[in-house]
Amino acid sequence: MKHLPNYRALFLQHLAQTSPAPLLLEIERAEGVYLYDTQGKRYIDLISGIAVSNVGHSHPAIVQAICEQARKHLHTMVYGEYVQAPQVAFAQALVNTLPPSLNTVYFTNSGAEAVEGAMKLAKRYTGRFEIIAARNAYHGSTQGALSLQSQETYKRAFRPLLPFVNHINIESQSDLEKITSKTAAVIIEPIRAECGVQIPGQEWMKQLRKRCTETGALLIFDEIQTGMGRTGTWWALAHYHTTPDILLSAKSLGGGLPLGAFIAPQEIMRALSHDPILGHITTFGGHPLSCAAGLAALHIIKDVLPEVEPKGQLLEKLLSHNPHIKEIRRKGLMMAVDVGSWEMLQEVIRHALHNGVIIDWFLFNNHSIRIAPPLTITEAEIEMAAQILNESINRAFND
Repeated sequence: MKHLPNYRALFLQHLAQTSPAPLLLEIERAEGVYLYDTQGKRYIDLISGIAVSNVGHSHPAIVQAICEQARKHLHTMVYGEYVQAPQVAFAQALVNTLPPSLNTVYFTNSGAEAVEGAMKLAKRYTGRFEIIAARNAYHGSTQGALSLQSQETYKRAFRPLLPFVNHINIESQSDLEKITSKTAAVIIEPIRAECGVQIPGQEWMKQLRKRCTETGALLIFDEIQTGMGRTGTWWALAHYHTTPDILLSAKSLGGGLPLGAFIAPQEIMRALSHDPILGHITTFGGHPLSCAAGLAALHIIKDVLPEVEPKGQLLEKLLSHNPHIKEIRRKGLMMAVDVGSWEMLQEVIRHALHNGVIIDWFLFNNHSIRIAPPLTITEAEIEMAAQILNESINRAFND
């Protein structure tokens, strides 16, 4: 009998750990909204690998695009030197989903690198050094991106970090006065993901845009979680009728492969090409496989985009009658379900996992369930997931 490696033991022995208690769910394959473990148990993935698998797992069109590109070529040269059809075609398709001013794409490896590149671009273009971020926001874990966080809990062990980073409170009119002629950029999430899907008001967002324009500060929208159809529109900026100077994307951008981007007007982006040249460089950013997969994913999302908000409404309706739920916050298929406490949240997650549904928590909200299923989820799958979730919540509260 063939001896199978104990991957769980090897995982703990040879892979760097990010917490003392990893989930240790051993996935053998994935398809659509489902994950299958090595014992054959099926799980409904209601978090999409944290907003990555917007078109589900192993979508045939994605697999085909990857295979076709792999037969042509993989890496050929560092980013920005060769004309590579997957990059060019995807960049064109991306900017066609955006306001006309956001017309130039810089592909990166990840969301954190997109944040880093955008900060460098803002400093280079404006000649300023201050960056302003929102409190309780998450933009990545590299040193520059980590510097944007307001919580010392996550920063203290890694200081010194970037200087000249200040913070504002979302919805605070007086805090807008912190944006001055010294500010290179203000970076915010148009929908606050790790706070548990907190949605800023339209009037405040309009005032933020106005203040940035008045002071010459660039406005950066971090749409790493909210982009590519997650909120029912291509980009969450559409909910505010507001255009940033720089837009960030990643997570679902590559259709399940690693890919990020910062997107800006050509006039601004050109600043990275001179004085000095190579203002930002990357070896694997915009990898041809990732761009081919991303373009295929974009076409899939285009077809399902009109269904996203109705699907979100259905899921909210099916959960809203549960008496143990305190509040539901949602845009499209980006949802937070408040169950009141960290202890209860952990019980719900445990029961849901046992019953075959994967949910999660938020970094800066310890009493709400994270729900962000693939946009391709069907109504029947939503009904099945909602039934299991309601049963799991009821069980957690009655234990």
